[in-house]
Amino acid sequence: MSADQDANPFFIDFPARVAAIQQAMAAQDIEVYLGSRLRTLSWLTDVFCPWRSFVVVPAQGRPTAFTFVIDAARVADESWLDEDHVLGYAPMGGMDQISLIADFIIENLGLSRGRIGVESGMSNYLPEGYLTHYEYERFRAALDGCELVNAHDIIDRLALIKDAGTINRFRRASAIVDRGHRAVFEALQQGGWQGMTETEIAGIAAAAMRRAGSEWEWSFTGGNEVASGYRTGLAGGACTPASRRELQAGEPLMVDLHAMFKLGLGDHAHNYFLGRATDRQLWHARNFIDLVTGCLAAYRAGASPSSLAEEMMDFAESRDFADYMVPGFEHGIGLAGDEWRIGAGQGPIPYWTDPDHRYRAGELIICAMQYACPDEGVGFRYENPILLSADGCEPLSKYPLGVEVIT
Repeated sequence: MSADQDANPFFIDFPARVAAIQQAMAAQDIEVYLGSRLRTLSWLTDVFCPWRSFVVVPAQGRPTAFTFVIDAARVADESWLDEDHVLGYAPMGGMDQISLIADFIIENLGLSRGRIGVESGMSNYLPEGYLTHYEYERFRAALDGCELVNAHDIIDRLALIKDAGTINRFRRASAIVDRGHRAVFEALQQGGWQGMTETEIAGIAAAAMRRAGSEWEWSFTGGNEVASGYRTGLAGGACTPASRRELQAGEPLMVDLHAMFKLGLGDHAHNYFLGRATDRQLWHARNFIDLVTGCLAAYRAGASPSSLAEEMMDFAESRDFADYMVPGFEHGIGLAGDEWRIGAGQGPIPYWTDPDHRYRAGELIICAMQYACPDEGVGFRYENPILLSADGCEPLSKYPLGVEVIT
């Protein structure tokens, strides 16, 4: 272990990551790798790049990042790359992103012929960052003589197993999320929830997590997601930006919080009943808690999304609540921008999760479960980053699993 790793638990060896990419490039006869996805920018530059950005990896030497000129100085300041390897593009002649990057590849890297790896594909995740058709056509014209080949799988393979520094970043982000949940719990006590709105709950959590060091409520589905009443049962309770709806007695409340620490992501959802709960509501809650408990126990290296789905569906049918179980149990995760697919996306539907992907020790994913009974206005959600091992998984958020009745 290096002195840097000893002194800094969040240390990541970025030159080693670059070397691994270059080794994979050589194996595929790729002279230059042109990364455009947010996940790639995060994994290689160690800095959040919210504007349309690119990173150029040569066959040898350091990569160079390109981002919108108004943000280039900050990116250079926060990245491990120096200011000579972070350049800004601008809406001026010859300085737009296509012209600037193409000229850099031709003039600085001396490449007029050869294979250039690009990132092309599709996603249901809004800020994925695959090359658009327009960008592809412009790059192909500007780099005439070079062959553009789809090579996103290089990053996807290398980023699958998490190193110690990345895992520790997720641990810290998860601890920050737990602070947010404790703040919400304290605010709800002794009737404190009365008169509150979902947006107030989201704000209480955000303030607590910011004080604990969170940099961003990273979810693109509304930051911190809060749902109450019938909204908890909408589409399995997933993707519910906090609304101005006022909390009501006898209703469920779902609080799904997100934090970011050094691009590591914390994500945890917790559930309540406010004031009181009926026997039927508590029946739903027991089903949900037992379902989550069983799912977490089933995660381990060698299992697959298909095997989990089959095991959980059998359990739900045995308890007569299969109609309320949403048959999805996870989404992939990496540093900011790497949120959705499980594995390398080589299943029967390209760029979606492979249902037969076999988990490996060292993968870090989000256990994400929904239980929804919209006819009764009841739904629950569980989300938690989990680190897979040979014989199980470690939930990184330590906030207790439960559906609490706030009396």
